[in-house]
Amino acid sequence: MRLILSSEQIQLTKSLGQNFLHDGNQLQKIANAGQLNPTDHVLEIGPGLGPLTQQLLARSQKVLAIEVDHRLVNILRKQFSNEPKLELVEADALDHMRSQPRDWTGWKLVANLPYSIASPLLVELALNPLGPERLVATLQIEVAQRIIAKSGKHDYGQLSLFLQLNYEPMGWFKIPSGSFFPEPDVDSACITLVRRPSPLLPSEKTPLFLRIVKLGFSQRRKMMLKLLKTNWSLEQLLSAYQAAGISEQARAEAVTLEQFVILTQRLS
Repeated sequence: MRLILSSEQIQLTKSLGQNFLHDGNQLQKIANAGQLNPTDHVLEIGPGLGPLTQQLLARSQKVLAIEVDHRLVNILRKQFSNEPKLELVEADALDHMRSQPRDWTGWKLVANLPYSIASPLLVELALNPLGPERLVATLQIEVAQRIIAKSGKHDYGQLSLFLQLNYEPMGWFKIPSGSFFPEPDVDSACITLVRRPSPLLPSEKTPLFLRIVKLGFSQRRKMMLKLLKTNWSLEQLLSAYQAAGISEQARAEAVTLEQFVILTQRLS
């Protein structure tokens, strides 16, 4: 990696979260987590210099790689010039997905995500009613812990609920900072989430779910009932709370995903 970057006179940009994973064992573990087969279509965000891309191409039918850095795109085009299974798109992945929504049904995301866009990008994919069947993402360990957290835990919050509404966490493993170049200041983790076979809510009720969750966590130290009273009557809320089995004194961090779902159904 040092040789390639030096020969191309490329200085990495911290704002783009350019920390490239070079540890072969970790790359193989990430690819294994994708449980890929020869007919799979794979989405990779931020391929960098392409070490994970190589693993994905060897295991799947097609890889769509989205890279924002024009300098790296040029390197990737040279490196994979004879690879028909690779579609390389030069774009900001988050902008690209928001401006060109598509059906990701049957696809799998397997990516070492840039820290700067990891959370919003995963939320964008996870809340798409036609999202990928599997999300395998390497990201900052603190973000990974927030995504997989359950109610009652300090890390539990909006990000946990936004991702877990349509996806179930299926495991994770830590990746030390020394596995990257340049070495970041934090450790990373690779998480796996699998799309729920049946949605907990119909897609038309998702906006209301998000609204309730955002309002509930807007002031974590307050009882959620007081926060929701700005939008619904006390009578409506008490009825919905009773149906969901939520204590009137509960803060949002104590309310489970399933209870938020019932609350959404009742308040809709």
